This record gives sequence, C-alpha cells and structure tokens, in this order.
Amino acid sequence: MFENLSDRLERSFKLLKGEGKISEINVAETLKDVRKALLDADVNYKVAKTFTDTVKDKALGQNVLKAVKPSELMVKIVHDELVTLMGGDTAELNLKNNPTIILMSGLQGSGKTTFSGKLAKMLKDKKGKKPLLVAGDIYRPAAIEQLRVLGEQIGVPVYAEEGNKKPVEIAQNAIKQAKKDGNDLVIIDTAGRLAVDEQMMTEIAAIKKAVNPHEILFVVDSMTGQDAVNTAKEFNDRLNFTGVVLTKLDGDTRGGAALSIRTVVDKPIKFVGTGEKMEAIDPFHPKRMADRILGMGDIVSLVEKAQEQFDEAETRRLNKKLAKNQFDYSDFLLQIQQIKKMGSMKDLVSMIPGVSKAIKDVEVKEDAFKPIEAIILSMTPKERSHPEILNNSVRKARLAKGSGTSLIEVNKVIKQFEEMRKMMKKVKAGKAPQIPGLAARR
Repeated sequence: MFENLSDRLERSFKLLKGEGKISEINVAETLKDVRKALLDADVNYKVAKTFTDTVKDKALGQNVLKAVKPSELMVKIVHDELVTLMGGDTAELNLKNNPTIILMSGLQGSGKTTFSGKLAKMLKDKKGKKPLLVAGDIYRPAAIEQLRVLGEQIGVPVYAEEGNKKPVEIAQNAIKQAKKDGNDLVIIDTAGRLAVDEQMMTEIAAIKKAVNPHEILFVVDSMTGQDAVNTAKEFNDRLNFTGVVLTKLDGDTRGGAALSIRTVVDKPIKFVGTGEKMEAIDPFHPKRMADRILGMGDIVSLVEKAQEQFDEAETRRLNKKLAKNQFDYSDFLLQIQQIKKMGSMKDLVSMIPGVSKAIKDVEVKEDAFKPIEAIILSMTPKERSHPEILNNSVRKARLAKGSGTSLIEVNKVIKQFEEMRKMMKKVKAGKAPQIPGLAARR
C-alpha cells in the first residue's frame, strides 16, 4: 500500500540533501514536489494544500540543530503532520454495552458483508465477544447466503428472515433474538447501491432510528479514491457515523482516501482491510501508517501479528525442544503454517524497517512455501523427527519424487532447515539480535 506515494515523498526529501540549512527557497521547492506527490496519490486538493502549508510554517519556524540535517528534519515534520492528518490517536470501538449494536453502511461492492464477517471474527477471537451477524440486505439475492457462508466459516450465528422485505423489522427482531440467546454483540449488514440514492439513505436512517446503534461504521473501497471521500461526506451528513473502514488497502498504491477522509468528514478511520482472508483486518494506527508511508516499516504491528499466531503453550513447548536441540521438521512445518496465517508475505516483509525499499521491484510470491511444505509432508515420521538421517541420496531422491520437486530443491530445504535450527538455538541462548520491541512484549 502507498508504494507510489512513498517513492515520491522519498524523491522530494532528496531535494534537501546536501543543503546546509533550511531556507524558504529549498523548502518551497521540496513542498511543491510533496504536494504533487499527494495529489498523484489522489489526496483531496484542499487537504494537500493545507498539509503542505502547515509543514512549510513549521519547517521555516525551526532552528535546525547542527546534528540534524535539513532533510531529516523535514521527514520528521512531514511524519508528525501525516499522523495528525490521519487522526492522531488510534480510535477504539465502543464495546461497553450489552448487546453492543454495530450498524454497517456503504455502497454496494465496498466490502460491507465480508468486513462484517471479519469484524465478528476479530472481536470473537480477541475480545471474547459472542457476536450475532444480521442479514439486513434484502435486495441483493446472494447477500444473505454470503453472510451465512461467512458465519459458518468463522463459527458465528447469522440471523436472517427469508421473505421479509422490511429491514427495520429484521434488525429489531435480530436484537431481540440476541438478547434471548445471550449474544453481547450484534453486527447489522445493510443494503448498498451502486450510487448514493434517496431510498437507500432513507432506509438506513430508519434502521438507525429504530435500533439506536452504538457504532455506525462507513465501509468504503479505498481504491475509489476521491469518490470515496465524496461518498463518505454524503453518508455522514445523513447518518453521522462514528467511524470509517477502508477496504482493499492492500491493492491500493495511491491511498489518497486514507489521507483525506479523516479531514473531510472529521471522523476517525477505525479499521483497514488488507486482504481477502478473514484474518486480514487491522485496527487503524495513524502513527504506524505514517511510518510505513515514509518507508520506516511497522515493526510493532509485525510483532503483534506474530504474537497472535504463536500462543504461549506452543512457545513453551518449542522452548523445551530448543533447549534440548530437538527442533525438527514438524516444528519447521508448524512455523511455516503460522507465518502464512499472518497475512500477505509482501505486506509482512514491508513492515521490516528498510526492507520496503529493497523489495519494491521484487515479486514476493505468496506460494513460496508450497514446495517446502510438499517436501516436508513427503517425509516419514522418523525423517521429520530425526533430521540427521536425511543425508542419504536415496531418501532425498524419494522426497523429490514424492513432492513433485527436484533434488536441488530438497537440498535447499534441508539447508534452510539447518540454518533456521542454528538461528533458533542462538535466539534461545540469547546470542541473536532481538527485533526492536519484541523482548518487551514477551
């Protein structure tokens, strides 16, 4: 995400490299390029102008320390203003009520139904909630079935009334059912249209009035650019929603909606969708997003994603095996499977500071682990638990044939395993360098 914007901003800051001090001329030249970068990223024109004017005032008002280069100072000022532009603090959901009622709104195709499922799964898994999904889209034939499939996939009940064409009544009945069944969270999926129309607005406003939701989330496809901002304004004027959800941010190289919406509607971005998997949902952290836009990575989110997959019991089990130098191919396979659950490989790698630029033009294959998994799954239980016996050419040839790979790939996997085994041993002994912030979160 934000790849083009990141590249353009980096080029803009280079204009100040080699300058001894900040001046009105070099700041103006740099910010002219920054403004172009923002406009190319589809940031609202007024937002881009106000942003660069603010940065200019702050930059010219700074007394540059000798230890701080002008380009570094400009990056710092732009970073701080990006954080402010995107809302400053992370906005939390209001989950204090029982049941908490969340009303979803947005145009057709924005990803409301899928996001409803993602949100239900996240709050169930991380907050211990007992959600009920409500099929309130009575117009799209596949909407109810889609929600049912998602509900079954994540283990969450779905309330629907086949044949009932009154969405207000459906929502009210669903809340009664939730109270009866002990569901402490109700997420109401609503109908969308291809464009904003009076019937849709009247209908969702009626649902809001009838159920008095604690949260109204406006879901928008971030790839629609400025149209997303304009649509958000129309919905907010009618619903006064509490937060924004940006979907498909993983495929958006412009990202202007994320930088404009907060200012235009004065409502926080609460979540972003970063992929098709049900786990691909992240709370929106303005500071972390600013870090990523400026190529600084996002190590905190990376560590959090890792912690979500590696539970304490599994970590203790692995530590015992490491202490006895018994890390084997079954453990290796488990590590791979847990890493895959964390999300898109390119997205994960881009969170590591300094790596984002290095892989900019590199194709990071999502199926890179498939050959490794195939080779390990072709091993006998004895071979997995006793890696040392895989020095036999006959065994290696059998693995290559069984996995549909080559002898070269088998040898490569064996080498990768041995390197990981050595690294894990060093980490256990405290000799390997730690990821910043990881030690504090253990």
